[in-house]
Amino acid sequence: PYLTAPLRDLEAWTRYFREAPIPVLAKTSEALEALREDEDNVDANSLASVIECDPLMSLKLLAHVASKRRAENATETESITTSLVMTGISPFFRNFGLQPTVEDHLHDQPQALEGLGALMRRADRAAQFATGFAVHRGDTDVGVIRLAAYLHDFAEMLMWCHAPTLQLRIVQAQQADATLRSATVQRVVLNIELDDLRQALMKLWRLPELLVRISDDRHADLDIVRNVLLAVRLARHTAQGWDNPAVPDDIAEIATLLNAAPRVALAYVQRIEDAV
Repeated sequence: PYLTAPLRDLEAWTRYFREAPIPVLAKTSEALEALREDEDNVDANSLASVIECDPLMSLKLLAHVASKRRAENATETESITTSLVMTGISPFFRNFGLQPTVEDHLHDQPQALEGLGALMRRADRAAQFATGFAVHRGDTDVGVIRLAAYLHDFAEMLMWCHAPTLQLRIVQAQQADATLRSATVQRVVLNIELDDLRQALMKLWRLPELLVRISDDRHADLDIVRNVLLAVRLARHTAQGWDNPAVPDDIAEIATLLNAAPRVALAYVQRIEDAV
């Protein structure tokens, strides 16, 4: 059921993931089934509180809502709650039956399951950092900034699900040589960069334009994009603790973004960390 050899190019990978099933966390699937049994008493907020804790389920919902939106309709939902309001509770449950789980999908791939779990925890920390930065900056798009950081690494999550041996090869290469850039080893192992796959899939699934734009690392000259990128980077560099040699450079850039002294920026991000 898994890909064990890389596909030819970005077009081939995009085509593959267009049809590939997206499993969700077992706790998400179980919680949705519990809500289904009490559907008459479920509202958008209670349903969103379950979906927002799972980046893959969040991605599935956003893609589904976008697929139902008419091309001439300019209204785009940029949050899980508004997506559910537009969909409706009963239609949601009709369209989303019992969800397959990553635990079942990767039952014979314990290293992949562990890697995916670590990546999801990192995504949650990135979302918290991004929210904190946006609030400090007084940005009016806090919700979509949080969502962009939360979903930033969804292409890597999909790789863990569908090409676990290839994803493990990438991790092992970087563990053997800490100087290897992610993009470099991805091109060697996968024939693509995951940033390119993320953008291709977001456009294919017609995700909200603002979400797509601020998820594009190539536009890091924009503060809203740097907000997301620095949050993701800090979450990655501090995943194993704050002694990573890249952290001081991250803090220096975050300080510039927040218009604060580096020591103030460091204290601020550590307060966010303590609250996670």
